[in-house]
Parts: sequence; structure tokens; C-alpha cells
Amino acid sequence: MSNIYPEYERQLPQVAKEELLGQRGLVVWMYGLSGSGKSTIANAAEQALHVKGRYVVMLDGDNLRSGLNAGLGFTDEDRKENIRRAAELAKILRHNGAIVLVSLITPQNIFRDQVREILGDGQYIEVYVKASFEACQERDVKGLYAKVKDGKVANFSGKSSSFEEPNNADLVIETENQSVEESLETLLQSITPQISQN
Repeated sequence: MSNIYPEYERQLPQVAKEELLGQRGLVVWMYGLSGSGKSTIANAAEQALHVKGRYVVMLDGDNLRSGLNAGLGFTDEDRKENIRRAAELAKILRHNGAIVLVSLITPQNIFRDQVREILGDGQYIEVYVKASFEACQERDVKGLYAKVKDGKVANFSGKSSSFEEPNNADLVIETENQSVEESLETLLQSITPQISQN
């Protein structure tokens, strides 16, 4: 791309922002089927980390689609762009010292590979929030599964659009087998060493 000149070298480095905030920046990318518990765990983590004096930013799929990613549909091409934009935004926020909790279905390994390519392996953790299609259908917290059953939702992950088991998740949280509190504790134990300044 021509005539674009990024200014990163003249900006304060990430470490300066982290020192100011007293934490290390981190992107926690939580994915799984609709209704698996991604947003529930992310919201609980935001609250718990806030109480501990941590600066946290939430990037929720539905929130992004109502603003930054409005106009994108649910085809594979649109999903890829939705995820790319979220990853680039998360990268900017992490550079500014934030702990970024991302909650996006991210249904295919190719999308997860794209996120890892954008964010790198450092200060990034990929979390698979695992629950079966049947369990999510039973929960149906947004009423989407009922609409899918009636044929009112196209390209639905796990049904008319594929959802792949992950190749290399850093952490798996199985929400069918534990409470929200237990899931939160699993997540916090994993990320606390990564956000603490040495």
C-alpha cells in the first residue's frame, strides 16, 4: 500500500504505557459456539480484574457488529474481515497497555491462525470456551437456536456454517462441566502471571 507512513517509532513504547498502568498488556481471545459462555466469562473477568485495579477493555462480537463492523454479514469472507478488524483493534489496545478480552465465535482454524499472525505469540492467549451444540441449543440465551430451527438464521456456526475444533488453543474451558465461577477461576489463574509486572 503506497503513501502510508506508520508513526510507531515516534510514539511512546508499550512498556511506557504498561509502567503507567502497573500491568502488562495482554489479548485474551475467547471463542466458541454461540451460547458457550464466552461473553459471560469475559464479563466476569472484566469485573474481577477491575476490582484488582487492572485496566481492561472488552471487545464483544455483538458490540463490534453494532458499530465498527456494522454491515458485515456471516459469510466466511465477512467473518474473516470481522475477525481481522477485531484483531487489529486488540493489537492497538494491547500496545497501549490494556488487558483486552475478546469474545468472538471465530469458528474456523484459518481465522484463529489469522488472529495469531496479527497478534503474535507474545502477550496473547487463545481460549476455547467449549460447549456442545446441544448444550448451547438448550441454553439458547439469545433465542438464536430457536430461530435456526425455524430456518430464520443463515450461516449459523455449528449448523449451516462450520465450527472447527481448535488446533492449538492455549487454554480450554469446558463450560458444560463447571460453573461460571469455576470457569472464571480457570481463566484468571492462566492470565494473572502474564499481566503482572516482574
